[in-house]
Amino acid sequence: MSQFFMNQKSSLVNEAIEGALLSSRFHNLSQLEVGEDIRVVVRNDWDKSNVALISGGGSGHEPAHVGFVGKGMLTAAVCGDIFASPSVDAVLSAIVNVTGEKGCLLIVKNYTGDRLNFGLAAEKAKKLGFNVELVMVTDDIALPDNPQPRGIAGTALVHKVAGFAAEQGKSLQEVTALATEAIAATASIGLAFSTCHVPGEKRDDRVKEGQSELGMGIHGEPGASTLKTQNSVEIVNVLTEKLAAHNAQGQKVALLINNLGGFSALEMAVLTRETLNASLGKSVKYLVGPATLVSALDMKGFSLSTLLLSPQLEEALLAPVEASGWQPAVEVKALKAVKGEKTASQQQITPSENAEVAAIISTICTTLVGLESELNQLDAKVGDGDTGSTFAAGAGKILKELQEKKLPLNELQSLLTLVGEQLAVVMGGSSGVLMSIMFTAAGQKLEEGESLPQALSWGLDRMQHYGGARPGHRTMIDALHPAFEGLVAGKDLASVAAAAKRGADETAKMEKAQAGRSSYLNQDSLNGVKDPGAWAVEQVFAALAKEAKS
Repeated sequence: MSQFFMNQKSSLVNEAIEGALLSSRFHNLSQLEVGEDIRVVVRNDWDKSNVALISGGGSGHEPAHVGFVGKGMLTAAVCGDIFASPSVDAVLSAIVNVTGEKGCLLIVKNYTGDRLNFGLAAEKAKKLGFNVELVMVTDDIALPDNPQPRGIAGTALVHKVAGFAAEQGKSLQEVTALATEAIAATASIGLAFSTCHVPGEKRDDRVKEGQSELGMGIHGEPGASTLKTQNSVEIVNVLTEKLAAHNAQGQKVALLINNLGGFSALEMAVLTRETLNASLGKSVKYLVGPATLVSALDMKGFSLSTLLLSPQLEEALLAPVEASGWQPAVEVKALKAVKGEKTASQQQITPSENAEVAAIISTICTTLVGLESELNQLDAKVGDGDTGSTFAAGAGKILKELQEKKLPLNELQSLLTLVGEQLAVVMGGSSGVLMSIMFTAAGQKLEEGESLPQALSWGLDRMQHYGGARPGHRTMIDALHPAFEGLVAGKDLASVAAAAKRGADETAKMEKAQAGRSSYLNQDSLNGVKDPGAWAVEQVFAALAKEAKS
């Protein structure tokens, strides 16, 4: 059984419609009261003076179709159950209640259920004396041999164009003609990494890990082919080449980038970049999205739609609307960088040699690099599993500088300051900044004449000041603090290493972390597990003590 955020499946669509009406920023939507089983959302500012536009279909494609109801777009949306066409009576109720003397245009996605129910409702309405026309959206080009192309995200573009024509007061014949022109000028193709979760049903896991399905339907129907990749460049190239081949060469287009429901904003931004950088991007004049316009519940996928522009279609696309689900088109322009001044190190570093210091740095760095996998595994139990990689990145950078003889080994204050600068650049997250603060502050104290142990102790104090953690908070400080205290007291490295180990061991017994990612976890998750940073400190001092003994 699939997980789905809802109360009762039987009331899901009704409650979702109510939520959509409550959140409409134009306050221009109402539900038609014509019976419990009829779900029709209408403009509450509608006066029947223009051609009425009605669309709809199964729910689960939000914001379509309710989100496209409003001045300049649809007059009414008829909502069925999840992925199920609304009834003939529901469609007919919409027609009867919003159609005036100028007539009504039904905009239908090309699926059997929608064709039949909207079609029969249109015929019944005509018999009642209403002037009704119907257009079928067939924008999906993923299945080129399909005699009945499906209507997918390009439907939103047709709503926009037809809505403009109706708002201009044009006749039903003129509105229908422009909608038909938009349908012919629209092409769409989609791709998904996984199907959608239908409430109460088991997910179809036919798409294997690392693969993607070209042309998966917006109800989870199998697509045209399976691609053995999830690489953004490869996928976008396949889709844009098919769109470019379908469209007239050299003609400018509007591009709609549609989220099918499960792509993150980060992924959609990458998709936008890849699409506009592809060969198709040269013909794109306007961009709609990236946005969720015609979704498929939580399907992890997207679709691309192009609208071949004519002066009239361009005017229609750019006209303002009062529909909450629509995303205004923007003109695509080349990126423009703003030149900035690069921040440079305030000190001039002159490399120098010191065999003893070089040996210490080499021991510290090789130890941390060697611990990468173990540290990541330990951190996965209490954090996000990247402590080893973070420490290895910083240590690897310093080790490379050492091997290339770029470090001022004979000037400790410059060395610590340089290490602080390098760690801030290559270590991600808070760890790099904290370590940079410690080394930078320690370098400053050395320059002021303090001893190395006192300088390191001061650096740790500054780390605590800015980072907020203290001894006992279950962080690397629990090992660093006793180790640095031992150095200040003049103890040998074996004693300092033992103190660091005792501090790290204590972290495994602490009931609650009070800093870092571990602070978000409960006691059961932390019991018996050392803090990764503290364990890293323990291992570094153990390696230094072993090196000194040998």
